[in-house]
Amino acid sequence: MSSVPADPQMVEVTTALALEEKGKLVKSLSRLDMTLFTICAFVGLDTLGLVAANGPQGFLWLALLAVLFVIPYGLVMSEVGSAFPEEGGPYEWVKLAFGRFQGSIAAVLYWFTNPLWVGGSLAFIATAAWSGNITNIDPGGIWDYVFKLAFIWISIGVAIAALKRGKWIPNLGAIVRVLVLGLFSVTVIIYGFQEGFSGSLVTDITPTMSVFLALVPLLLFNYVGFELQNGAAEEMEDPQKDVPMSVLRSGVSGVLMYAIPILCILLVLPLDKVTGIGGFLDAVSATFTIYGGAADVILKCVAIGFILTLVTSGSVWMIGSDRVLAVAAYDGAFAPFFGRFNARLGTPVRVNVLSGIVASIFMVAAVALFDNGEDSKFYIVLTIAISTTLLSYLWIFPAALKLRYSHGHVKRPYRVGDRGNGPMIVAVVMTTFWVALGSWVAIFPGTLESIFGVEYDFNDVWGTGRGTYELLTIGTLVVIVIVAIIGYAMGAAVRREQVTVAIDPGSESTG
Repeated sequence: MSSVPADPQMVEVTTALALEEKGKLVKSLSRLDMTLFTICAFVGLDTLGLVAANGPQGFLWLALLAVLFVIPYGLVMSEVGSAFPEEGGPYEWVKLAFGRFQGSIAAVLYWFTNPLWVGGSLAFIATAAWSGNITNIDPGGIWDYVFKLAFIWISIGVAIAALKRGKWIPNLGAIVRVLVLGLFSVTVIIYGFQEGFSGSLVTDITPTMSVFLALVPLLLFNYVGFELQNGAAEEMEDPQKDVPMSVLRSGVSGVLMYAIPILCILLVLPLDKVTGIGGFLDAVSATFTIYGGAADVILKCVAIGFILTLVTSGSVWMIGSDRVLAVAAYDGAFAPFFGRFNARLGTPVRVNVLSGIVASIFMVAAVALFDNGEDSKFYIVLTIAISTTLLSYLWIFPAALKLRYSHGHVKRPYRVGDRGNGPMIVAVVMTTFWVALGSWVAIFPGTLESIFGVEYDFNDVWGTGRGTYELLTIGTLVVIVIVAIIGYAMGAAVRREQVTVAIDPGSESTG
């Protein structure tokens, strides 16, 4: 099915299935919802300890990337997100810029991370937080599986719920982040005045290449999420006005919510009290002693709040990334079975359930086959799974620049730079450089260290040889590409039922 010929610059080619499914979407996201949603996506408490464990250099690189990556990233997403507010944002942008097949690759990469992240690090960190502060859970026991499965499917349940109701859970998660991090920061300062500021902030702050290369993927993973809200763009009340403002507000809030707690930790605690993944709650335990007999109760409340932030981190990324894959499916770029939105809920329930199944299988495998997540191979698979998010931006950022040229006639309520394409080119080059660097370091660790003469013991860092590591990482990426190709082939029938819809060029405006 096709419409009458039209100026190719003034139309978008879509499918009959896409038009049918778009009719199920309900506008329910206000500017405040979008800001809280993006804070929830942007701020993850699961990595605070890992950054702080790198001492003053961790804080230094966190601050520098806030300037060198977050600012240009926010500018780019403000323009493309407000100019092209179609459901499934990142997929639609790549499709418009480079075609459906490239959009399919980007969508699968963008989605793939999240089930493994929820079933992997988030579920395991949440279990450790509960076991260490509320009630002990034996690793590998029945309650270990029960707790982790409950964590996964609560996250999925929030994504399945109608957005007008489900959005309140991520909103609450953003508020809990503010409360937990605010209480923690105040407590650490009080602790410092009572016990002394014995931290390491003023020592060893000289930047080194080894710490920089080790932290780049983690810091970039911390700092992505501005475009996630555009997964539900056609469920926003006024995306053209609200996207730039939500990016600005969540970006400033998010950077501060990372920087202030880490700064407080480094001011007060010596590095031997900050222990990686569990570092945040370790710091809480060490400093909340100032509350005397009430410390245990307060610590339990903070641990529950911490677990809630992990649940909402997973659910908010499921809400956005599952929609990206579902939109690719109803547009004929992925298996059409997954392109259906539930008529009553207005959510991509089939993709949501797929995410839950993948997360559950990965969790069970990690517990049963990878020594409850302690085996080095588990961390390798998890690292490459997380890096797929960074890889997807190698399509998303260049697409934003390409649309400046191929769709320059489309109204831009916000524009990077008042005149010309120079500022946009600079912003896209900067952001693409960072995600390319982070992706390379994650997939081929140790290679840049050898170039810069940095000592790097691969077996000591990863607990296995490079051959095994590359087999797992490259193998994972090959599987993702194969899934994308098969999914694209399955969408052929949907692509044949294509229609064209008009793009309103509007008028250019600047910001």
